Amino acid sequence: MFFEIGVEDPGRGKAFYSALFNWDFAPGPSEEGFNIGTGGIPGGMHGADRGAVPYLFFRVEDMDIALERVRQLGGSVDDVDVGGEDHAAEYGRYKLCKDDQGSAFGLHEPPRPLV
Repeated sequence: MFFEIGVEDPGRGKAFYSALFNWDFAPGPSEEGFNIGTGGIPGGMHGADRGAVPYLFFRVEDMDIALERVRQLGGSVDDVDVGGEDHAAEYGRYKLCKDDQGSAFGLHEPPRPLV
């Protein structure tokens, strides 16, 4: 499991959540984003997403199989690759989906080890 917080200004978001929860922040996959260390569930933060609700990503072992299963069950998959293919090798793959009732969630396939 992985969560992602969208904010307008990641620097302000970092200051707010660091002070509120004492979380650790490290540079993330986007220039303005952060990886968040919570001492528990890992997270991330990205900018240009004012007023967003947190995204919750569920771990899957094979993204393509999981996406097909979402569709088979009547859900839908967003066409956008969250984070883009440029970051997949280091951070894995992320996809936003909706269940068969329209509720949003995300899927995360961790990066594969280099052989």
